[in-house]
Amino acid sequence: MFECVVNVSEGRRLDVLDALSYASGPSLRDRHADVTHNRSVFTLIHNRDELRRGVVSLIVSAMDRLDLRQHEGVHPRFGVVDVVPFVALEESRMDEARSLRDETAAWMSHSFDVPVFLYGELRDGSFRTLPEVRREAFRTLAPDMGPRVPHALHGASALGARGVLVAWNLWVSGISLEEGREIAKSIRQAEVRALAFQIGDYVQISCNLIDPTRIGPSFVYDRVLGLIKDGVIDHAELIGLIPEAVLRAEDSTRWEQLGLSLERTIEARLS
Repeated sequence: MFECVVNVSEGRRLDVLDALSYASGPSLRDRHADVTHNRSVFTLIHNRDELRRGVVSLIVSAMDRLDLRQHEGVHPRFGVVDVVPFVALEESRMDEARSLRDETAAWMSHSFDVPVFLYGELRDGSFRTLPEVRREAFRTLAPDMGPRVPHALHGASALGARGVLVAWNLWVSGISLEEGREIAKSIRQAEVRALAFQIGDYVQISCNLIDPTRIGPSFVYDRVLGLIKDGVIDHAELIGLIPEAVLRAEDSTRWEQLGLSLERTIEARLS
């Protein structure tokens, strides 16, 4: 089994999101849409061939329906199909995840004439992170495939190969965006990536837990709580799915506080 977590620059039009879900086929296990980010995360899990079919169909549907020139949202993005990571649910199958990434990147750049940046381990043995792509694309970093400039309608895409991570947000009230950015900066480390966004009356601390078996949600929650001076954490939010092993490592009495549940595990959705 492999996972692909497709990030699409559309989170508001329900008819479009339903069409994209339908295109994903039987591989689709979860959809998370955010109106303010104007972004949706489609989690697909299946065997290699079925997963590839679902991902290709979803990308085609998104390219047919979305136009980056009409997009507004607080989340960084440079394409309508913004990020497409292929995930090896078993560490021993990372080579196959990289192969899925590279095959899909070649098809995508050829079919839609979009620049594609790769991240994760590259063919020459070097390693590139998604934040590096975000920071350096079209500046010091040229696309790995496709044209040298963004497509007028579709922008560019980042395709990755990686292990399992947990996307997870904290919604904080009573602090400024500047305070939120300082908190995000303070909790960043190799295992935790974090950004801060103003969303209505809240500041969202948006996290990617890169190695959730080592540093899980409760550790980050408690660190953020210790850094807040006058604000409060309103709630936590899981984006996509979480491995059951990561959930079980957390105190079950804190699952609700952390925005976690058995129903939101990879294993539950596969059963």
